[in-house]
Amino acid sequence: MTEIAWKSRSRATRIARVAVLVGLASVLHAVEAVIPVPYVMPGAKLGLANTVALYAVLRLGLGEALMISFLRTLLGSLVSGTFLNVSYYLSTGGAIVSTIVMYTAARIPRERLSTVGVSIGGAATHNITQLLLAAAILRTTGVFFYLPYLLFFAVPTGIFTGLLAGRLAKLG
Repeated sequence: MTEIAWKSRSRATRIARVAVLVGLASVLHAVEAVIPVPYVMPGAKLGLANTVALYAVLRLGLGEALMISFLRTLLGSLVSGTFLNVSYYLSTGGAIVSTIVMYTAARIPRERLSTVGVSIGGAATHNITQLLLAAAILRTTGVFFYLPYLLFFAVPTGIFTGLLAGRLAKLG
């Protein structure tokens, strides 16, 4: 096969892989929205779709992971009817910044920071970014009273997401 044919195949494979992962992340995003989880804190979520973003960070690279995170939030907002409202900006901002942080943290050697640690960092970053954006949009710092509670929930959800993504990444 010629080099051009291999490049085309590689690009097609990459596009197909990203499309499948965007679809999976979107389904997980939608499923999570309807799971009746009895949270004490409004806004705290399991972060199931972030498992796909972390998998992409570990196996595919930053470009693909960012594309998956952005497209998942875009599709999720279109399906839920929240496109271009405040929650769309908060969700997209949190997803993009946390993906960048997870990618950066994943470059730290495993003996110093595990996949679970990377995931917890991503979960905490997602929450902090959303609060920073909310404070800027609403022009108030009052939203930061949520921060300790959201960070408290970031630990168990980050552990779950990290364990799941780590196992998936080992499978291929």
